[in-house]
Amino acid sequence: MKKVMNIEGMRCPHCSSNVEKALCALEGVQSAVVDLAEKNVTVCGNADVEALKAAIINAGYEVVE
Repeated sequence: MKKVMNIEGMRCPHCSSNVEKALCALEGVQSAVVDLAEKNVTVCGNADVEALKAAIINAGYEVVE
């Protein structure tokens, strides 16, 4: 599965690193790559979408649908 999610609240490379770490810690996530300029993340793996959203929110950012 490849999922692109839009994220609000990321402003710097440290922010993107926080999101990547939060997502990569989830079971089933093979990779998470943040595009800071586009304000999104591409996640590869078979993790539940709700778990991905929760990880982003718990890291302090907002998922925009």
